[in-house]
Amino acid sequence: MKKIAIATLGCKVNKYDSAVIHKLLEGAEYSFVPFDQQADIYIVNTCTVTKRADYQSRQLIRRSHRLNQDALIIVTGCYAQRAPQEIKEIQGVDYTVGVGEKGRIVDLINGSPGKEVSSEITNDIPAFPEHTRAFLKVQDGCDSYCSYCVVPYARGRSKSLQKEETIRNISKLTELGYREIVLTGIHLGSYGWDLMPPTRLSNLLRSIEHEGISCRIRLSSIEPTEFDDDLIDLISSSPIICNHLHIPLQSGADEVLKRMNRPYSSELFKELVKKLVSAIPDLNIGVDVIVGFPGESHENFTNTVSVIEELPIGYLHVFPYSRRPGTPAADFPDQVDSKTIKNRGKILRGIGNRKREEFYRRFLGKRLSVLIESKRDVDTKYLKGFSRNYIPVLIDVGEDMVNEEIPVTITKVRDGKVFGLP
Repeated sequence: MKKIAIATLGCKVNKYDSAVIHKLLEGAEYSFVPFDQQADIYIVNTCTVTKRADYQSRQLIRRSHRLNQDALIIVTGCYAQRAPQEIKEIQGVDYTVGVGEKGRIVDLINGSPGKEVSSEITNDIPAFPEHTRAFLKVQDGCDSYCSYCVVPYARGRSKSLQKEETIRNISKLTELGYREIVLTGIHLGSYGWDLMPPTRLSNLLRSIEHEGISCRIRLSSIEPTEFDDDLIDLISSSPIICNHLHIPLQSGADEVLKRMNRPYSSELFKELVKKLVSAIPDLNIGVDVIVGFPGESHENFTNTVSVIEELPIGYLHVFPYSRRPGTPAADFPDQVDSKTIKNRGKILRGIGNRKREEFYRRFLGKRLSVLIESKRDVDTKYLKGFSRNYIPVLIDVGEDMVNEEIPVTITKVRDGKVFGLP
């Protein structure tokens, strides 16, 4: 029996795609092993959102070749889509497979080049071993073309899974025992715009509720311009949609946002966050920020710091600007030096850590509904679970509580960790 190892870099969409690949190969004459073990076939699902992601992808490819020089190596994902020739020049690579062609992988492994396949979103329902939550890709691609981002060139135009298929897939996942489903997409807030007739994310969510789905529904990142009163009201009143949102800010300076081709102002963003927090109880909002975008002055950065300090958010993801070939921003003047980018990132990460701690402490003594996962904390050996508003809670309970959602009292916040008692 041949051994297959799969490595995944990047976003939740990539994780979903890797799970689909795993599912496509199930039942064949293969077994799956961890990527750091010797295998007959290595599949590397790459990311290309930053230079570092490209580097990590190349390192994984080279590692697989070192582990077994005779192995079949297949590279897929956004990097393979954006720069297939670059990938093919890496020693050991046998095939590159575009993001819309993952169905070819089975044929390639079986020794056939495979037929051209559709770029539509697959209806295959993958499994997520050792997870209590499942990811479901309901949208792919992006039409926004932010000036710094290579993803639209790699993923193509926005496309959505039909509402009926989405609901059918959610039902299947709940039957498999998953207690939480994360709806993912490259541009989730644009869900349904491409369908005939066009629809919206709020309509999809309302249909999911009407089906009587019992599991928790978590939403991945949504753009600030894609929240309307209907979506906000639905999230605030829903018994199944988690009170946790991730919204990309990218910069708190309006002139930087304009050069980024981001269609909103910092004031609009602040008003949106305040509106969301006011409407949705105990809401946890995560925010993305890019530091060191070309032309970002000290004043621009100070404006970003000021906006973030003002926002009632729970956590912050900070990304150093990465120059991506083929994007407009790659040719912008006034590229910021790496030392300045590093220093600015350090400042924002410090603010983010403080914001996270402050958010956690708001819930000391309160009861939260926590879904227990199978992973144990390295230091305490306690099982970890996540509240609906995405607070990781460590709880001293037995394995019989895995995949159970239980009420937990938050008792302590220490060194960035949250502890609770059932």
